[in-house]
Formats: sequence, structure tokens, C-alpha cells
Amino acid sequence: MTVGIGGWGSRRKPMALVRALLRTAVTDLTVVSCGGPDVGLLAAAGRVRRLVAPFVTLDSVPLEPHFAAARQRGAFAFTELDESMFLWGLTAGAQRLPFLPVRAGLGSDVMTVNPELRTVRSPYGDGEELVAAPALRLDAALVHLNRADARGNAQYLGPDPYFDDLFCEAADTAFVSCERILPTAELLREQGPQTLLVSRSFVTGVVEAPGGAHFTSCAPDYGRDEEFQRAYLTAARGGAQWRTFHDRFLAGDESAYRAAVAGLGTRRSEG
Repeated sequence: MTVGIGGWGSRRKPMALVRALLRTAVTDLTVVSCGGPDVGLLAAAGRVRRLVAPFVTLDSVPLEPHFAAARQRGAFAFTELDESMFLWGLTAGAQRLPFLPVRAGLGSDVMTVNPELRTVRSPYGDGEELVAAPALRLDAALVHLNRADARGNAQYLGPDPYFDDLFCEAADTAFVSCERILPTAELLREQGPQTLLVSRSFVTGVVEAPGGAHFTSCAPDYGRDEEFQRAYLTAARGGAQWRTFHDRFLAGDESAYRAAVAGLGTRRSEG
């Protein structure tokens, strides 16, 4: 399957849904993501066949450690795209187009490391050569928003929508987790209608998952848990440290994860 995961780096990642995915036997995935610890956890579990991403970062830490280790040992294929190509690839997927023409990538090593990419020439008088950014079509999308109603209309309250709406629109099935499920009429009480990012038309299922982005941020509800992220980085060195971390935080269900995090006593940062 090809799975798109919303959010951005270590910001508003649907981590509860990713942890649920890890509790299944699903593997051999093509993952499409502005990558963060979602990619890291799936890579550490050996679930990724191919990754399509413009970057994989923890934000306050430039490079996600499990991603780096997996790439160094050649664990999966990597299609590295310019962020603009990634954006227009999702847009093409959402509009059911085979590609969209972009200038991004021309004259860069993006074309060298992705020899399968093609260019097209404008049929108009300018005759400009452009990159044909291929559509990013998804079997499933996973996103996390601040608020949603039971039908799947979902709202972001933070500073950036990221590409969550495009992930849902480019997917055959889309699942939204949120901090709170509200009656539809109450979604507009906190902010204006422009914050209603995801339409129920593109949502297959919705689940209320308070803290569902942890340990990434979900502004303004909470910031990134930097103390937990440091523990994750330490454990990612491998061996017994990772086994201990996995057994404590990832071996059980979501309620067990929340209890373990509470027991660790980590403090969520601001922003």
C-alpha cells in the first residue's frame, strides 16, 4: 500500500494512528510524508519499502535518527523531492491528474537522483521546459487535526495547515484523528471558517485521540515534548536502549502509551 502521513517534521503528526499501524502486521509500505518520527518509527520496525519525501527531520534535531540509520544500511528506496514538487504531486493526486508542470528541480540534483523524472515542454509560444511532477496518489492517508466533528469535517487551530487537506484528497481512504470531536456548529466558535481544513467528503473515518500527535507538537493545544524526544534520540542509538524504549512505550495499546508517558513525567514545550 501507499500511505500518506500528514503533519510536518515533528509537528502535528498523527502519531496515535502511526502507533496503531505499528500494532498491525501491515508492511512493505510506500510512505509519502513530510517526514518526522512517523517515518522513523516505521523505518525502525522495518515496515517501509519506499519513502517519498522532501525531508525527514525532528525539527529541533535536523535529521531523524532511525531514517538516517535505515538509509545508511540501504533498508528501503528513497524518492527525494523538492518541497514544491511534493506539493504539486499531492495536488495532481488530489485532482486525479497524472502530473503537474513545475519549475522546481530544474538545474538541480533532484533530476539526477531521480532519473525516472521527466520534463515536458509548454505547448504555447514560450516553449518553456518544465518538470512533470508525478501525481502522488495514495491508498490511505492519516492526518491529525485540532478539532473535528463526527462526520469528518476537521479544523486546524495552529499557524500552518501543512498539506493535510491534500493528503486526504489524494487518497482513496482517509482517517482523521483529532484532539476533540465537537458538534458541527461548535467548530466555528473558536476560529473562522477558513480553519475548516478537511472536508467530510474526503474522510473515511474520524477518531477522538487527545494527545494523538505526541511527542510532536499540536499547536495551540500543546508543544513538542522535547524531553521525550531526547529520550527517543537516546534510545535510537540501538541495542538494549531501543528494546527498553520499545517495550515501555510501543509494546502496548494507546492507553498504555499514555500511561507510560505520564509515568515518565515529561514536560511539553511551548510552540
